[in-house]
Amino acid sequence: MSYQPLIDDSASLIEFTRVYLALFYTFVAGFYTVRIIYKNRSTPTGVIFPGAKFCTSWWNHMAFKFFRAAIWFVCVLRVFVPATDNYLGMFYTLNGWPGVMFGNIMLTAGFVLSMVVHFHMASLWRSGIDPNGPQTLKTTGLYSFSRNPMYVGVATAQLGFFLALPSLFSLICLAVGLYALYKQIAVEEAHLVTRFNNDYLKYKQTVPRWL
Repeated sequence: MSYQPLIDDSASLIEFTRVYLALFYTFVAGFYTVRIIYKNRSTPTGVIFPGAKFCTSWWNHMAFKFFRAAIWFVCVLRVFVPATDNYLGMFYTLNGWPGVMFGNIMLTAGFVLSMVVHFHMASLWRSGIDPNGPQTLKTTGLYSFSRNPMYVGVATAQLGFFLALPSLFSLICLAVGLYALYKQIAVEEAHLVTRFNNDYLKYKQTVPRWL
């Protein structure tokens, strides 16, 4: 009898998270779509640079596009077809308090951090590698603590998604996402070394890649 309130709370949390994930990823999709349209209109050269077809940056770009769409689709489908969970390889022992709650918090916090960095970068923000940019090396604000604060936010959100929806599906998304982040950072850092040479090398020596 003493376990009943905990069971009821877990069930309520799971159902709340089911709806929250659908709303969250719908908002994220809409937000990025609007921001990219706006940024492209205000930036003559555009802000999306996937790179040459089949290069490392291109594959990373394609992976993120595919998994963003897949995650959004699955999260929305789960609201209308709860039986979708039967096909996700759910880790039911992790699907409850406190993991799911931590997942929701990390997911939200990671997105907020990414958006803070996004707006902080202002006109410098690009998706991918602009062959003619950036014009200046960003080393202030959050960039004085991490060379990749936006990716720290993305990685935090990815881990949060796995905890919020503990399953084989979200584990695959997490593994692919972290690997793509690692590869993209390596490509971007090589570009920055070429562009800023000693200035970036000195920056690397004083500021960690992640935290």
